[in-house]
Amino acid sequence: MPFPYLDETKELNESARKEADGLFIQLSDGITHYQLGRDDSPLSLGEGLGVREVVLVHGFSVPSFIYDPTFEFLSKQGFHVLRYDLFGRGFSDRPNLKYDIHLFVKQLKELLDKLNFKKINLVGLSMGGPITAKFIEQHPQYVSKHILIDPAGAKPIALSPLLKIVKIPLVGELLLGLFGSGSMVKSIASDLFTPELVEHFQKKYSIQMQYHGFKRAILSTMRNNMLDSFLEVYEQIGKLHKPTLLFWGRQDATVPFEHSELILKAMPHAEFHAIENCGHIPHYEKPHEVNPILLEFLKRNADLSPRSGNE
Repeated sequence: MPFPYLDETKELNESARKEADGLFIQLSDGITHYQLGRDDSPLSLGEGLGVREVVLVHGFSVPSFIYDPTFEFLSKQGFHVLRYDLFGRGFSDRPNLKYDIHLFVKQLKELLDKLNFKKINLVGLSMGGPITAKFIEQHPQYVSKHILIDPAGAKPIALSPLLKIVKIPLVGELLLGLFGSGSMVKSIASDLFTPELVEHFQKKYSIQMQYHGFKRAILSTMRNNMLDSFLEVYEQIGKLHKPTLLFWGRQDATVPFEHSELILKAMPHAEFHAIENCGHIPHYEKPHEVNPILLEFLKRNADLSPRSGNE
């Protein structure tokens, strides 16, 4: 019998999904919510776009709305942009499975195959970093360029004493059930350096929490090592020398800026841009800085020589 999280009051069914923008597709482990963006107006298209498919993979608990500025910008620039909710988040199903790297890579692979995305620019934010890196390790032929935004996995994420306790079976369910909702919403504020963005961000985040299975998925993700080190995976894909772009918020309180040194050591060919006065989600807080760099990188022909931004 599943643990009765009292604030998860709704079923994620067809009626509930009518409230969501986007589309839904049945994969082998459940239904995935996704959105496709594209602007084919003559002004947005042009020479030199190269591979035009961009796939956005979000992180630990914030669903695909976290890519709002990126999704809108790249769509208007003529790219075919796909963003989706990982299982357990947003409006995607919460299957009663292990939420480990294999589940998330399988979900991405099946989604790309169903939508006939065969050559892509792949973007991974936070926990999306290990997911995209593992996907490239297993399916390198799918990916033209790799973009990482404050990626997790350089080393294990440091957990507070409370979160360490939450990983303990039964104890974790009890604590998350009694105190988890408020603390989870409050903790999202630490992703942002800009206070003015916090309230709107928290309201959008809270929507997914009312549907059964969200907290179970979060606990399973923690217990199945998704916040541990994936440095060996980064090192393996570094040997492939795929064009790679790395962003990091200088004031990141979630995945510390210092972790960037390990990522760059694993992938020394990566182009690196530190974003000043910015937290864990620079593409969301500072789109006016990040978007032009991202666009230039996506349009650029493959250039494997080491490049550097404002480290």
